[in-house]
Amino acid sequence: MASGSVNPFNVSDSEEEAPEEPQRSPGDEAPSGRSPGLFSPQTEPEPAALLLHSGRVSIDVIAAQLLRDQYILTALELHTELLEAGRELPRLRDYFSNPGNFERQSGTPPAGKEPGLGPGGALNRAGSISTLDSLDFTRYSDDGNRESDERVAVLEFELRKAKETIQALRTNLTQAAECEIPSQERKNYKSSPEMQEPIRPLEKRALNFLVNEYLLKNEYKLSSITFSDENDDQDFELWDDVGLNIPKPPDLLQLYRNCGSIHPFHRETADAAVGVDTGDLPGDYITQEAVQKTETIQKEVVQELEYQISLLNSEKQSLAEQIKKLHSEIQDLQRNVSSPVKAPTECGDTKKGLQCERSLDNGQYLDIRGVTETDAASESNPNSTTTSTSTNTNNTTAPDHAAESSSPSTQTHSKFKSPAQHSKGPVQFDQPNRKLSPAFHQALLSFCRMSADSRLGSEVSRIADSEESVMLMLGRCLPHIVPNVLLAKREELIPLILCTACLHPEPKERDQLLHILFNLIKRPDDEQRQMILMGCVAFARHVGPTRVEVELLPQCWEQINHKYPERRLLVAESCGALAPYLPKEIRSSLVLSMLQQMLAEDKADMVREAVVKSLGIIMGYIDDPDKHSQGFELMLLSLGDLSERVVAATHQVFIPAFAAWTVELGNLQSQLIPSLLSRIEKLLQQGEHGLDEHKLHTFLSALQSLIPPLFALVLQNAPFTSRAKLQSDITPIEVTRFPRPASPLQDVATIIGSREQLAVLLQLYENQLQHEGTTGWDTLLWVVNQLLPQLIEIVGRINVASSTCVHEFSRFFWRLCRTFGKTFTNTKVKPQFQEILRLSEENVDATAGNGILTKATVPIYATGVLTCYNQEEDRKLLVGFLEDVMTTLSLSHAPLDSLKASFVELGANPAYHELLLTVLWYGVVHTSALVRCTAARMFELLVKGVNETLVAQRVVPALITLSSDPEISVRIATIPAFGTIMETVTQRELLERVKMQLASFLEDPQYQDQHSLHMEIIKTFGRVGPNAEPRFRDEFVLPHLHKLALGNNMQTAENKRMDIASQLFEAYSALSCCFISEEIMVNHFLPGLRCLRTDMEHLSPEHEVILSSMIKECELKVENRGIGEAQGSMSIAASLVGEDAKTKFLSKMGQLTTSGAMLANVFQRKK
Repeated sequence: MASGSVNPFNVSDSEEEAPEEPQRSPGDEAPSGRSPGLFSPQTEPEPAALLLHSGRVSIDVIAAQLLRDQYILTALELHTELLEAGRELPRLRDYFSNPGNFERQSGTPPAGKEPGLGPGGALNRAGSISTLDSLDFTRYSDDGNRESDERVAVLEFELRKAKETIQALRTNLTQAAECEIPSQERKNYKSSPEMQEPIRPLEKRALNFLVNEYLLKNEYKLSSITFSDENDDQDFELWDDVGLNIPKPPDLLQLYRNCGSIHPFHRETADAAVGVDTGDLPGDYITQEAVQKTETIQKEVVQELEYQISLLNSEKQSLAEQIKKLHSEIQDLQRNVSSPVKAPTECGDTKKGLQCERSLDNGQYLDIRGVTETDAASESNPNSTTTSTSTNTNNTTAPDHAAESSSPSTQTHSKFKSPAQHSKGPVQFDQPNRKLSPAFHQALLSFCRMSADSRLGSEVSRIADSEESVMLMLGRCLPHIVPNVLLAKREELIPLILCTACLHPEPKERDQLLHILFNLIKRPDDEQRQMILMGCVAFARHVGPTRVEVELLPQCWEQINHKYPERRLLVAESCGALAPYLPKEIRSSLVLSMLQQMLAEDKADMVREAVVKSLGIIMGYIDDPDKHSQGFELMLLSLGDLSERVVAATHQVFIPAFAAWTVELGNLQSQLIPSLLSRIEKLLQQGEHGLDEHKLHTFLSALQSLIPPLFALVLQNAPFTSRAKLQSDITPIEVTRFPRPASPLQDVATIIGSREQLAVLLQLYENQLQHEGTTGWDTLLWVVNQLLPQLIEIVGRINVASSTCVHEFSRFFWRLCRTFGKTFTNTKVKPQFQEILRLSEENVDATAGNGILTKATVPIYATGVLTCYNQEEDRKLLVGFLEDVMTTLSLSHAPLDSLKASFVELGANPAYHELLLTVLWYGVVHTSALVRCTAARMFELLVKGVNETLVAQRVVPALITLSSDPEISVRIATIPAFGTIMETVTQRELLERVKMQLASFLEDPQYQDQHSLHMEIIKTFGRVGPNAEPRFRDEFVLPHLHKLALGNNMQTAENKRMDIASQLFEAYSALSCCFISEEIMVNHFLPGLRCLRTDMEHLSPEHEVILSSMIKECELKVENRGIGEAQGSMSIAASLVGEDAKTKFLSKMGQLTTSGAMLANVFQRKK
């Protein structure tokens, strides 16, 4: 602290004794390398008078030394003791009352200093009030166990002080709000009872609170919600939010009931400017008579002063008008001096010519107050000269020749002038023949009460005479107009807001108007958003890219996270609509980042859909190649979206726009398409045990959307492009030439430029392929030599059992072939497939089943390439291919999965049913039993999609023919197809024919020992039984299953018995879920289960347990049905009683035809 010779505890009780302070060097004040911290006290040298020669030190010196050495707690204790003793020290008081001494410092304290003690440290303080009360002194206390209690006490003290501060602020706010209305305006309202004083802000908030409370109490919840939304700056759950420092008033109902009977007590007050509030004086200070007398005198004084003020205002306005006239005359004289003098025939004499020349756009206002008062003055003096009258009216009129000689822009400005400006002379008013003083005249006119002290009165009293003044007036008035317009009609204000925002000279006002535009409607619908977007585009066209960036984009950025999706949707659509009018640097940076953020974070599907469309527009305007990779990532992100709307928008807008940019960069064939193909290949490699079909669909659909720009690129880079010229005899493009595009952006004609230009290119394209070849045609050679072989290789690696993958690739090849044309398909695509699909037995590995004919290449070639064109030769080629595949697979004993996939894909289209039946009939009459057997199995796949007429005419005859085939395997192969007919067909005749054929298989003695036939029948019954007609199931399926189960008990061959038992178990498990009548249950179902249980007891004990449980369950069902029938007779009697009561009730209801009130009485409880 002090030097060794100074005793710090030898404190003087008298501050008058001031010992000298030892001299200190500058280095002592501020050690090197260290600056004073926030806690450092003032370091100026103490005056020598503070030290005593006796060695005693004054309290002020001790306090200074404590603060200087950062002994804050000691200084605080000293300060507290001095306060208790009534001897407050100014130095300590100033230090501890300054919040800046206790602000938290960032960073670590310097080495060698304890945290919080040195200037580099910081005391821990709470985040509330910046005073000494916020210090956390418990960290420095010796009693560590009391830290939490003392901290709570400090926080409670802070809370109490915060509440006191809030209360004081509310009081100040109330007092400030009471003084908002100007005193002159209050006097006008007091002197005019019929004019209502405008509502104060605090009164408005209080009334809003009471109205909302009334709506909630009376169940007007929707109205309350709307009311709360329209007053979103107020918290209706807390009365203290109103800001009034008064208790809460009664509710609206009580106020209404008491308004006519109970008069509130009015306290007698006096004007603060000339008197005092008598309520603040002692009761015996003045008598009531003196108060009244004083108030009367004061009122008279006030009235006299107000009258004098009005006279002075009138005189001031008259002088202002005269000054304005003189300025106008000076301007006219200056203009006439610089311009040639008009001829007397045009403007009369020289003096009138001087008055003719006037600026048509002076940016001034025509103040009707000044005109009125000047007119009054002239009326009071009928002898006034005509010159002054003409000078007065010259501000609002102009001769015709001035308008005629003005420039076109001046003529446009003249539309804002008064209609009187086109009159040939000054406006003349009738002058009264009276002798009244101007003061009397002004006092007389003051009773018209044309007060312009309010904001609206000020606006009404002046008429704008130029575009700039009009814009200024609209900028001032629109913020007050918009909140008072109905929400459903606010779009009518959009043109007014936009025009004002375009032309207003003040940037701050323009920003406010655009903010109003974007917040005009809380949740704008489609039509309202379109109006706002059209306005934004018009604004952008008018003001240019710089102001769009500075003024419009910030409004979008502010609402990017708005709580209403309609507002975020407006932002997303605005980014796309404004893209053409933004600086290119902003398009590729700020706008792109905004849309990327919304695409990744927004939860509303419609917002992300709009974002994707706007991103597509941005892709059409970006010219920064570095952003291309970011665009690719955005494309993948959009395609992976869970919403179908977003994915559809990606295909319709984003991918075509991104592909167009990629084509311009020359990266379509070198980067974009190869990157998608590599992703597909990687997906197939990873999906050997489980393919992610959704991702495959994502990548393949993107490739499919790139086919139109790829074909357009081929046409635009063809050898004949330079010879393509529009001609009148060009053959128009057929409507079915191209697949239907998902959007106009995927139309090849749109990409090329026009349908006529495309027709010329197509004609040259076909001629080039047919006669001249592809030499030098690099873009087409890339498709033929690189794209197609890679696609065919990918197709060969697809699992043929995945119907989704087969369908996706089939649609891709179909669209590719249809887009590139028939000639390209026949000469470039089909040969590559035919080279791989060599239809011979050598091309099928019968043992491993992995030949190319067993892969997905067969169904994709059949359904994606051979079905592109539907001419007779095309259909013959498809039929021949399917017949060859069926024959080759049958003779080589290979799996039929590829053929089945082809039949399933083609069978989904009814146009190919006749063709498929033709292929199967070829198999029915084939000489090889293997082929006939394959044809019989293919009928099972075809029956489900073919109409019953074809089933009756083509399918059933073919199956009956096969069912009498010499080969037993062919006959067995027809059983699944017969079962499918029983499952899907409803014609009684067909069902009987099928039933007879199946019965012949079961009852004919020649099939009694046919183990394979019995297995196939039981398997078919288990598959179709649950979905077949109940009569067929009860009369045919279950009895024959019972017979087969009974016969299996006599089977001696263990393996055959086990096979039949396993199939029976599966069939009975499937049929147990069906409703079976009690008779069939007792006579066939339960006996069959018991026979099966007998087999399973010896063959499979685990199945025997399950069968025993099934038998118990069925027996329990039979018992319950018997109990239910016994109870049924009782329920009949109960239903009769119920019907009687129902009849009585309805008859009584029928009598109530007079009024709805009587109907309501029926349901009232009797008292």
